[in-house]
Amino acid sequence: SQIIFERWANARFKYRNRSFWARGYYVDTVGKNTKKIAEYIQNQLKEDREYDQLSMDFEDPFKDYTIEKKRVNKRMKR
Repeated sequence: SQIIFERWANARFKYRNRSFWARGYYVDTVGKNTKKIAEYIQNQLKEDREYDQLSMDFEDPFKDYTIEKKRVNKRMKR
């Protein structure tokens, strides 16, 4: 990445921390074994599943509140 930033100086504005790392993307160039890479990917999938369990489905808080109920409440206040 240092060579890229030396050749293309404007890239530093797009990649401020001088790295090309992205979550969920792994590249290694120095012949690491495939077992380590597979473990890394498995851990990423496990982490994603854990985050999916934390998310909640949206439920409309006003689903039972109709216009008729609103009109009745206004009449009762008068």
